[in-house]
Amino acid sequence: MTKQTLNSLWTSSLALALSATPVAAAGEAKINIGTGAPSTTVAELTIGAIVSTAIKILVVVAAVLFFFWLVLGGIKWITSGGDKNKTEEARQQITSALVGLVVVFSAWAIAQLIKILFDVDLFNLTISRVGV
Repeated sequence: MTKQTLNSLWTSSLALALSATPVAAAGEAKINIGTGAPSTTVAELTIGAIVSTAIKILVVVAAVLFFFWLVLGGIKWITSGGDKNKTEEARQQITSALVGLVVVFSAWAIAQLIKILFDVDLFNLTISRVGV
């Protein structure tokens, strides 16, 4: 390495180390991010809360899985090396992942439409007792 390269590397490292000093001096920050959901005990759980939580979890897990499937299809496409069969297989995987994402987000959009039109929030479901 030349002397000029070493000097610029040293200067950059020193500037980076000194720029973090005010942040380190600030101390530990305590941030309450909260979940937005009211805390409930097992005795307060209702069927509506369980169903709405399950729906939320399923939507998120499905979206993450289809996105992961899309990324894997892209990696297959990149590593196919020009082989027609591998490229076609990767293209089909990408298409399947995109269809899955469209289905998941369509289900979310339909749930939002139901909320607007019928005032039924599937992501915050409350089931009232009848005749009790």
